[in-house]
Order: sequence, then C-alpha cells, then structure tokens
Amino acid sequence: MPVRTVIERGPKGKRSVAFSLDWSGWSRGAKTAELALETLESYRARYRPIAELAGMQREFDAAGPLEVVEDRVGPGSTDFWGISFAPSSTEQGPMSEAELERGITLLQACWVFFDGVAARVSPEMRKGPRGGGRDRDRIIRHTIRTESEDFAKQVGLRIPEEAALTPDGLRQHRETYVAAMGAYNDGKVERRMRSWTLPFLIRHSAFHTLDHAWEMEDKDLSAGDGD
Repeated sequence: MPVRTVIERGPKGKRSVAFSLDWSGWSRGAKTAELALETLESYRARYRPIAELAGMQREFDAAGPLEVVEDRVGPGSTDFWGISFAPSSTEQGPMSEAELERGITLLQACWVFFDGVAARVSPEMRKGPRGGGRDRDRIIRHTIRTESEDFAKQVGLRIPEEAALTPDGLRQHRETYVAAMGAYNDGKVERRMRSWTLPFLIRHSAFHTLDHAWEMEDKDLSAGDGD
C-alpha cells in the first residue's frame, strides 16, 4: 500500500510541508513542496523505530512509495515555521475506535522514543541555527511544556505550570492526555476545538515530540567524544 501523503503549502509560497496521514509524526518541511516530499522520504528510515516501538514494523516495512492524496494551502504559520498547522480534509469529525487506537499507539511510541533519546544524548548540544542554541534540558522542557500546557488544552486539560516536568508528573500528564482524547472523541468534552481536530492534535503532538527527538540526535556531541 502506498503511504497516503498530504502537501501543505504556505499561502505566500515561502515553505511547504509533506506529512503522512497514517504514520503520526512522519512530517517534514522545506522551501518547496518537491523538497518537502524528498525530505519526508529521506526520513523513512528514521521513522522506522517509531513503527517498531508501536508494534507496526512489518506494516511499515511493507509500505510502498509516498502518494500525494491532497495538496492544500495552509495558514500563515506554515510559511513561517515550515510546519503543518491545520488538519487536512480527511482529519475531520470523530475518529473510529481503530483510528483512535492507532493514533494514540503511534503517539505513545513517539514519547518512548523521545525519552530514550533524551536519556542518551549529551547535555550540551552542537550549536546551530535551529532552536537558538538550546541545550538538551531546554529542548526537553520546551517539548514537554508545549504539549502539556498548550496542546492538551485542546481536549480540556489544564495543569499547573511545569507540573509535567517531573517523572511522576510526566507520566500522569500522558495518561490523562490519552484519556482526555478518548473522552473528546466520545463527545464528553463540552468545549470543542475551533480550528483543530482530534486527528490533527494527535498528529501534531507526535510530530512535535519526534521533531525535537531528531533535533537532539542531530546535535548530540557524545558520538564524537571517543566513548
């Protein structure tokens, strides 16, 4: 089966994004749609550990080429960040039980992968334009706080500032976040999202987690220290 892929172009044509609909978090941006597709394909091997952690490695290995099923214009943030900031036409309405389970399983795999990378990379990161020269701990804090204090609001969760930054707090946040997603999908959360949808929230959470895990891998200094 081909990999169902969406292209999201910035309205001013400054950046574009290509992302997979079926493999949450597998998403890359570039200056053009063609380069975004090339970059997405080049990250196929880097995404494989996520599929493996999710117990879907055979399905992933059997996946065919990228197949663009939608080519759309996103919001201004797509131009600015080179990141998808809106749901595609297929990411609408309630999710089936199987779709929700798959999305959450892949999101949880991204969390496990992120935690593993964070535990093995160097505290100091290689300097460069991406991330403004943040070290490992700042990347970790940013990733966790953005999800727990910003993304989670979309499904009605409110937690105290920095409450997810301890091991127990992070575990509790993730359990509550998953439960809230299920409740939202069942219509049990009164306040509904305006511009976001649940499939997009899951995909965006997975992407944000995985993108920063890859950032830490790319900036890791321990690989060259001779150990």
